Amino acid sequence: MIYRLIFFLMLTASPALAARECHGDAACPLGDRSYHVLEPDGWDGVTPLPVLLHFHGWSRQGTVVVNHERIAGATKLRGVLLVAPNGLGKSWNFWSADTGDVPFADRVLEDVAKRYPIDPERIYVSGYSFGGAMAWRYVCQSGDDIAALLAVAGSIRQTEACPEAPREVRHVHGLDDTVMDFPFGPGGETTYPVALWRAKYNCNGATPRGDWSVKPFLTLSRLEWTDCALGQVTLDTHPGGHFIPHGWIGWQLDELLGRTPSYP
Repeated sequence: MIYRLIFFLMLTASPALAARECHGDAACPLGDRSYHVLEPDGWDGVTPLPVLLHFHGWSRQGTVVVNHERIAGATKLRGVLLVAPNGLGKSWNFWSADTGDVPFADRVLEDVAKRYPIDPERIYVSGYSFGGAMAWRYVCQSGDDIAALLAVAGSIRQTEACPEAPREVRHVHGLDDTVMDFPFGPGGETTYPVALWRAKYNCNGATPRGDWSVKPFLTLSRLEWTDCALGQVTLDTHPGGHFIPHGWIGWQLDELLGRTPSYP
C-alpha cells in the first residue's frame, strides 16, 4: 500500500516543495512530530532519489544522523536522500508490534515523497543501536516495499513472527558488543543475529565471503545466504564493540546501487 502511495506522490511531487523549507538541522514538521532530511551532493533537483531512512540511536535525534560522517557522509556522496525521523523522548518503541513508531515512519516516507521525487524501488531502511532495533521492527511490520534493511548493532527478538519483510537484509554486529549484546546462538553460534530472516526467507547454507575492511584497525568477516526461496541475507561481524564501522553504510549502498564499493 505504501509503495503505491509513494509512487503516486513521486509522480506528483514538485522539486520546488523541497527547496530548503526544511533541510539538515531544520526539522520537517509532521503533525506533532518531525524528521530531518539531507539532500545528496550535486543533486539536480529533478532526478528521482534513492532514500535511506535511518533511525537514530538512544538519546539522540535526527540532527545527529544528518551530521554524522559515517551516515550522512555516505549518502551525500552516493546520490541518496537521507531521512532521519525523530523518536519520542529521543528513543524508539520497538519492543513489540504494537508501536506507534511504525505508522509514524510510514507517514515520514509519505511526506518525503510529497517534497522530493524519490525512487520507490530503492528505499533502504537503516538504524544504529536502538535505531537498529527500530529498523528491524519497521521492516518486520511494514517492509514489503523496502529494498533492503541495513542494520547496525541492534535487532529485535529472533523468535518474532514478521508479517512483512524487505527484499534484502544486511546486518553488522560486533562480537564484543556489551551495549546491545551480540546475540550468540546455542553453543556460541555466530550466525544467530539473522536467524529470523534466514527462517523468513527459507534460506539454506551460508556462503563465506571472507574478510574485508576499509580501515586497517577493523576487519569484518562476511557471510551471505543467497540460496533462499525469497530475499537474501548478509551478516558482517567484527571483533569490536558497539559502534558504526567506518565505511559500512557506504559500502552497502555502493553494492545495492550497483557501484564499485569505495571509501568514503
